[in-house]
Amino acid sequence: MTCTPEPPALDRELHHPTRLALAAYLSACGEAEFAVLRDYCQVSDSTMSKTLAALEKTGYVSIRKGYFGKRPRTWAALTLSGRRALARHLAALEEIASTARRAGAETGDPQGL
Repeated sequence: MTCTPEPPALDRELHHPTRLALAAYLSACGEAEFAVLRDYCQVSDSTMSKTLAALEKTGYVSIRKGYFGKRPRTWAALTLSGRRALARHLAALEEIASTARRAGAETGDPQGL
């Protein structure tokens, strides 16, 4: 009987491309302003708002609201829990890619895929 390995544990909350891009961006900085995140992810205000709310609900992102002059602003930061989840998710993606490369090498694919 052949043992089938368990598939890597991808994080359902980070699997969506916009959420993953947002978490990755925030992992490289202390915090970022809403408009910067929206522009980086190339999404609408509504989509960014929903994405931040979803990640805040999981505890992966913290939200800070305040003012810059008289204008209201929203800043987001990746929490420690979010950083750990992102690291696990990226490790799972790397494991998937590594498995694919090994499988490609076994079948003689010169590119390993």
